[in-house]
Amino acid sequence: MSCPHTSDLTRLSTPRLSQFVHREECTQCFDNQDGPQGVDVCLLCFNGACTGERNHMRIHTQKSGHRFTLNVKRRPKPTSKRNDEEPPAKMSKLAIVEEREEDKYFHTTVVKCWSCDAEHGRDIPEATNDPAIQSLVDQVMRSLFSARQSEVKAWEEELEACEHTLLLQHTNVGAIAASGLAHCNDCELTSNLWLCLTCGSLGCGRQQYGGVTGGNGHGLKHFEETKHPVCVKLGTITPEGDADIYCYSCNDSRLDPSLSDHLAAFGINVKTAQKTEKSMTEMQIEHNLKYDFSLTSEDGKALEPVFGPGLTGLSNLGNSCYMASVLQTVFSLPAFRSRYFSASCTIDHAVQCPELLPADCVECQMRKVADGLVSGRYSHPAHAPPSSQDAVNSPVFQEGLRPSGFKSLVGKGHEEFSTMKQQDSEEFLGHLLTVLRRDIQKYKDREDPTGVFSYAMEQRLQCNVCSKVSYRTDTMDVLSVPVPAVENSKDADGKPLFEPVPLLACIDSVSAPEALEYSCPSCAKSVHALKQTKFATFPDILVVHAKKFQLVNWVPTKLDIPLILPDDDTLSFEAQYLGTGLQPDEAELPNLADAAAVPQFDVAAMAQLEGMGFPTIRCQKALLATGNSDAEAAMEWLFAHMEDPDIDTPIQSDGPSSSAPEPSADQILMLADMGFTSAQAKKALRETSGNVERAVEWLFNHPDDMGEDSDTNSSSASAPAPSSIPGTKHVPAKYRLKAFISHKGPSVHSGHYVAHIFTGDGWVLFNDEKVVKADAESVKDLKKLAYFHNNIIPDSHVHKTILERRPAGTEGETSYKLNLGLFYQSALQYDRCMADFLVKAGVGFSAGVVLSVILFKRRTWPIALSTGFGAGAAYADCDRSFNPARIPGTRIISQLPPSGASKE
Repeated sequence: MSCPHTSDLTRLSTPRLSQFVHREECTQCFDNQDGPQGVDVCLLCFNGACTGERNHMRIHTQKSGHRFTLNVKRRPKPTSKRNDEEPPAKMSKLAIVEEREEDKYFHTTVVKCWSCDAEHGRDIPEATNDPAIQSLVDQVMRSLFSARQSEVKAWEEELEACEHTLLLQHTNVGAIAASGLAHCNDCELTSNLWLCLTCGSLGCGRQQYGGVTGGNGHGLKHFEETKHPVCVKLGTITPEGDADIYCYSCNDSRLDPSLSDHLAAFGINVKTAQKTEKSMTEMQIEHNLKYDFSLTSEDGKALEPVFGPGLTGLSNLGNSCYMASVLQTVFSLPAFRSRYFSASCTIDHAVQCPELLPADCVECQMRKVADGLVSGRYSHPAHAPPSSQDAVNSPVFQEGLRPSGFKSLVGKGHEEFSTMKQQDSEEFLGHLLTVLRRDIQKYKDREDPTGVFSYAMEQRLQCNVCSKVSYRTDTMDVLSVPVPAVENSKDADGKPLFEPVPLLACIDSVSAPEALEYSCPSCAKSVHALKQTKFATFPDILVVHAKKFQLVNWVPTKLDIPLILPDDDTLSFEAQYLGTGLQPDEAELPNLADAAAVPQFDVAAMAQLEGMGFPTIRCQKALLATGNSDAEAAMEWLFAHMEDPDIDTPIQSDGPSSSAPEPSADQILMLADMGFTSAQAKKALRETSGNVERAVEWLFNHPDDMGEDSDTNSSSASAPAPSSIPGTKHVPAKYRLKAFISHKGPSVHSGHYVAHIFTGDGWVLFNDEKVVKADAESVKDLKKLAYFHNNIIPDSHVHKTILERRPAGTEGETSYKLNLGLFYQSALQYDRCMADFLVKAGVGFSAGVVLSVILFKRRTWPIALSTGFGAGAAYADCDRSFNPARIPGTRIISQLPPSGASKE
């Protein structure tokens, strides 16, 4: 019997080029087109859903009223490689090459009508006899499926020219004899040679890749002595004018558009040049292809794969291991499992979901990931047959789930997490918590699992003159602690070795009293004050970020400092770690309101600006936005805001603190991500009527303002109830090691994240799709040393510690089972490296000296500034025209390299 609704199919539209077609897997679970039922694609909205055990397509059709789908099944094509078959072409550029799906798989499709069968849909194979319907099916199959659209189709590292290559000037011109290019000027090395394009000096590079490319660093030494920035690697020059170019000033590989002319100045003709050495890209690709995290035990035996509920791997989507390690860790926690892994609640949400497409719903995607990781439905050995005898004897791992839809949604709109680049796992954890908290506001009746990370820190400030005090409480998710560096010896290579540091000692340093300069509102003068920070509450999950670095000539250098946990992997916080709040015998510092409702403007600056022809109201606004002191800065602000629609709107007579709307959480988070405190961000936004750009300018022009007045005024207006502060005051608070994330590799471009999680049966290693029993000895070393070595300039590692506390009542007393997890990760990221690193590092600097980072578009240009940001650090996304020297009260000390990962 034919379907009576077939004629309606001809009126359906084909998918637009920009429209996601979810034909690879269900958007609410990980059942995919390779399964026995395949995936049904809605022919109206192109949502993909399963028709098997979960039958999410039935829910979709009932909720949406859409009644036509296309069932898609995929089967791999047989492959048979002959002995005489040509090997694949050698990779010569850093790229991810797109593979054609039709070259590897067969697809079978059939149109279905859900009006004829509301439970499973009725096949109508005759529908494709109509050319219009066949055209619709063809368009659906030809469309890029959603996972591919959310990834980079073919990514390649792009090198750019810099000002040093574009403005290169020769100081010594003349042909260099062949003997002058035979070896390094300062040693006898004949490879890994770099020619200075300014003076023609030839120096060897730094040793790389475990000594394969030997080097003594004489090229770098030449730069330090002469400041000649640009060099070219001999042996990589091709007749096409390509070569490895490195800029020491930028500390990065660069492009030299005039390389032929620059080499001709030294008598080198690129047309006759022959490539004799591997380029940096080729060596990096070679390393990446060979690189893998160790999956063997101390005795060399392969680690045993494990399968079952909670033991499902995640495939690497291309630099997505940072996300996979975080997801494995958070979904090992009971709070996240109970919130997102519930069959009845998941079905209820699927029916009531406010989004038309589950792919656009954070709740749906979190439940999908929870089902995939926790249920065990997908935790089974891969079915791919072994291709050799070695494969027969090798462990068989899982295929792994591909959380591409989750990654696309959670990273949407984010400058970094929306890309395919490697990222920082701790930053992703923070971003994930932010996304979840924003989304959870839609569901007031559901529990917020992110609350297990939240706690409060109490800051007490006491004036040394009047002895009055002030208290401030800040909500946090991560505890950052400095790790002291005490050198005790050197190894055979001259590398310093450091004294091991107990983790608890690092935490103790956070609560140690700190002396600082302070403008006391009671004394009405600058005084010395004592600041001390303690826990106001303790969280269920404590994330500790241990910073192992020191400043060497104002350059943050990461150090190999062993971090020691107690023998039983537990930490205990007694009463001395807990703040007490304002005591009866303490006098509180006064809160200063704005001195006047209308701001007073600098007379000289106003006269100068008005003399240039600017209207008075515009002059006032410019001075208000730039610190009310510098006419030049105000003039630059005016030129940048001439087109603002409110440029001529009169300033409100009420002070900005009283008239401005309360800053949104997103605005505060944006400034907090730049390193400012919540109090600073709130005050800056109130002072600038919620304009984030002006708030950044205001913060740079008010480095001494820590925002206490703003926070105090806000809290006095509506003081939060004590119950609104997350965490608990119960002591002792005890924690035990639960999980840790580790990063291994020479840089974030070729490094790798894995997660170790403690289960009831011991430690389990989650290495993308490989889930194995962890070797006890290696886990012990990881916990003890918190540091990985690699044979290509090994990264030091910042540590992240997750601690979990659960009540276990015994005879009326509340005791605590402690779960401490250690996150290890790379501190420096390639493009945003120093910005992120310095923001995190700023907490450890003494008062009055911080590192402020100016981010220029596409490239990081960190500048060390002597400012008054106290114990914070910040960065701003500015145009290249921004001049940090114009920031009042700042002094440029030195320019920092944007990456710790040298490339030559």
